[in-house]
Amino acid sequence: MSDIGKNIEQVHARIQKAAREAGRDPDAVRLIAVTKTVAAARIREAAEAGLDCFGENYVQEAREKIETLADASVSWHFIGRLQSNKVKFAVGLFDLIHSVDSLKLAREIDRHAAKHELVQDILVQVNVGREAQKSGIDEEAAAALVRDAAGLEHVRVRGLMTMPPFFDAPEKVRPYFRQLAQLREQIAAQNIAGAEMRELSMGMTGDFEAAIAEGATLVRIGTAIFGERT
Repeated sequence: MSDIGKNIEQVHARIQKAAREAGRDPDAVRLIAVTKTVAAARIREAAEAGLDCFGENYVQEAREKIETLADASVSWHFIGRLQSNKVKFAVGLFDLIHSVDSLKLAREIDRHAAKHELVQDILVQVNVGREAQKSGIDEEAAAALVRDAAGLEHVRVRGLMTMPPFFDAPEKVRPYFRQLAQLREQIAAQNIAGAEMRELSMGMTGDFEAAIAEGATLVRIGTAIFGERT
């Protein structure tokens, strides 16, 4: 077995352990392999080892890889900051866009999805740490954005996503994951038409077990699978 295959096994084992310790079904947590700067050949190796979902940060880089791996039965998610001028390329290319943080962006996605005659699944990104350098809408405005985006004909809101502040100790991140989980429950209780609110995209290599303990359904892991980026 290759190193990537071994890494995938180890990550799956950690996900299952974290889910069981939290009293959750391990199948309720989906692994997204983050492939920023990872060559298509290594992504194919990961797919052959059983991974079926990959996350990209840059539209142009993703387009090239998706074309190269067109024969692989995998799902592609966009997890980076999406610029308005890249929306026309992202819509329909990705099964789920994680990083919608404004109504302007949601409307642009809706406009291009209408051209493709499809409904684009999205997550609303929330800046739970209120960090100026990070994307994401404030918690107080998240419900309104979900409601407005869900009202668009060619957009479907599937849940929330966050990039919390970085800490060396995962337990220090848990309150931020808990905040997002609580926010999702609050928004879900409003029964907004067109908003499913099923997904919580949170947790990366250094803290995904803490995210799972707080309810993550999508964990975005790159380094633990592909190693440190150069």
